[in-house]
Amino acid sequence: EQGLTRLGLVADRPDHAGAVPSAAGLPRLRIGHGYDLHRLEPPPPTGRGRPFILGGVRFDHPVGPVGHSDGDAVYHAVTDALLGALCEADIGQIFPDDDPRWDGEDSTVFLTAARDRTRSRGYAVVNLDVTVVCVRPKLAPHKQAMIANIARVLGLDVGQVNLKGKTHEKVDAVGEGRAVEVHVVALLAAIDHPG
Repeated sequence: EQGLTRLGLVADRPDHAGAVPSAAGLPRLRIGHGYDLHRLEPPPPTGRGRPFILGGVRFDHPVGPVGHSDGDAVYHAVTDALLGALCEADIGQIFPDDDPRWDGEDSTVFLTAARDRTRSRGYAVVNLDVTVVCVRPKLAPHKQAMIANIARVLGLDVGQVNLKGKTHEKVDAVGEGRAVEVHVVALLAAIDHPG
């Protein structure tokens, strides 16, 4: 309890079981983690893959994501990171994959909705850290374009968005090139009112 006091947090009392310590004078920050994974298949008629889009960049690649929308795993994971930081419903609850309205939808729509929710709650994005796990296509030639797209949609400076690629070292479906996986960490800070 003394440690909590030094950090500016008020410890729970026994009569407040389950209550969360309250921040006293600390910046109102929120951290969210987003994750997405899509199986990769050839396009119809041999498979169900859509054109391969990551971070708003379309890649010329023989396989693409199987998904209800356009399958942009980067935009999906960023969307979920923002929603998670706000403790709101996730992308699948807000834009369910059994709703025909979202069939083939540009994932910019989802990311824009998360941006608008973030702003309406009085928060701003401090920074994003995006990790794309994908054997092929190689991301390096398109990395800056992907960062620029994310920054543009969210109204950020490119210096607030980091993106890196990993290969998964030939382990499991991702490492064998049969799937793409994305992790995102988002840091938000309150600008107007408590969330």
